[in-house]
Amino acid sequence: MTGTQYFESGKPKPVVWPLPATTPQAIQPVVVMGGGPDVDEAFRWMIQQAGITRSTGGRFVVIRATGSDAYDPYFYYSDASNSTTTPAVDGFVGGAYLGLTSAETLIITSRAGANDPFVNAVVSSANALWIAGGDQANYIRLWKGTALESTIATLLANNVPVGGTSAGANVLGEFIFSALNGTVTSKDALKDPYNDAMTLDPTPFSAASFLSVPALKNTFVDPHFDARDRMGRLVTFVSRTIAPGTGDVGCPGGILTPSDARGIGIDVETALLIQKASGRYIARRVTNISTTSTSAVHFLSPTTSPGPCAPGKPLTMQTVLVQRLADSALSFDLTAWWNGGDDPNVPNYRVDEIAGMESPKKIPY
Repeated sequence: MTGTQYFESGKPKPVVWPLPATTPQAIQPVVVMGGGPDVDEAFRWMIQQAGITRSTGGRFVVIRATGSDAYDPYFYYSDASNSTTTPAVDGFVGGAYLGLTSAETLIITSRAGANDPFVNAVVSSANALWIAGGDQANYIRLWKGTALESTIATLLANNVPVGGTSAGANVLGEFIFSALNGTVTSKDALKDPYNDAMTLDPTPFSAASFLSVPALKNTFVDPHFDARDRMGRLVTFVSRTIAPGTGDVGCPGGILTPSDARGIGIDVETALLIQKASGRYIARRVTNISTTSTSAVHFLSPTTSPGPCAPGKPLTMQTVLVQRLADSALSFDLTAWWNGGDDPNVPNYRVDEIAGMESPKKIPY
């Protein structure tokens, strides 16, 4: 292998032993996670949707550009004593107890590694795939346009569960804050929506995106939403996709109408479980039993075009509707873009960003 490290917990060597034969249980199952503590239940859901049982076995593969194999024992064992025969305690997935045969990690640090036949054999034969956190710039620089990107796309098309956290969640959206010049704060994004740190992918927006997850079409995903105060920058990302119109409205380079532009902000220790049912993309929010955060998901939908929106000028973007999902008993219809409330036309609150200044976060609408 070139530019790659490989680790595993469990028994078989991939592509050498007979591979587990599972039948996916959902259509296009995807998980986006907001960073911070991992959400145990989200991974158990992925194992279930992969069709992994004790009789079938199954392989859970992690890909990342930096870091370690820390996910492998967390996925595979049920507790700190490495139990494989008991239900998992809080802080472990308990994959072996559920039927997982192995948990494997590939650290892919170069484009050569992303094109490596062994790497793609491991990923292509995964029963579930996880994109770890880190720096999304690495994923865009090292993985976009490689065999690995095509391999992941094939998994998605074959209903193999795919998910990611933090940077790994960021790159699942059709539109991506690529962070090629480092991160950006809400304050700086609103002050100048075209500042040097505002690197977006694809550029132009009409070009091919990294993974093109159908459920996340026209959507930016922004993790660590609550912990890092990212409402202002997500509003700016979404605004940038809106095409110029008559008068001083819209953003240069934008291609969407306001009604098509979308953003999802995910709090830490929060996962959004997505699958297609009856022709619609339905999502459910889950968190850990021990969470101390609000663990919410925020769905943004602009109703007007931004204006002004230009390099070197502070952004004005008014009446962005925000629906907040913080109840795991409810689901959210991504296709209709509402959460099943009494009136789909009444969102939870609105956000107004005026002349680069952040407004109060919860204005009743």
